[in-house]
Amino acid sequence: MTGTGSEAEGDELDGVTVRDAISAPDAEGKPRRTTRRFPLFTRDTARPEGGGRAAAGDAPAPARQWPILTVLSAVALGLLLTALDVFRVGTILIGAALLAGAAMRWMLPSVGMLAVRSRFTDMLTYGVLGTAIVVLALMAQPHPMLVIPFLDDTLHFTVR
Repeated sequence: MTGTGSEAEGDELDGVTVRDAISAPDAEGKPRRTTRRFPLFTRDTARPEGGGRAAAGDAPAPARQWPILTVLSAVALGLLLTALDVFRVGTILIGAALLAGAAMRWMLPSVGMLAVRSRFTDMLTYGVLGTAIVVLALMAQPHPMLVIPFLDDTLHFTVR
């Protein structure tokens, strides 16, 4: 690296050939990019907001990831109940687990691996899927616990 403060295209930077246009160094002495194009090499990925550990770093691994373990345990129990022919209770438990994941994503500052995307997107995804699963479980035949008349009319209209 030269001491002039600017790098020409193709010069070496930290052992990687830089092919993007770069300009004068920033306050720390590292060259800044002048283009808005994405770099050829991705050096790291930003952690989602709230994606830090849910417990202290000295805690055992399961304790650090308790939010996702809670959701996955409830989903596993719901799948087991569904497999044991307790369909409605099992699917309601699966939907409730996703709704609990949405609530944890909203309330807790750090949820570990439960954070996949931005907080809003995670809450929306978990909430919509959880609500849809619970509603469909309540509408399941025979003997639905929830009857929505316009859906029944729509089904009869499309099947005729």
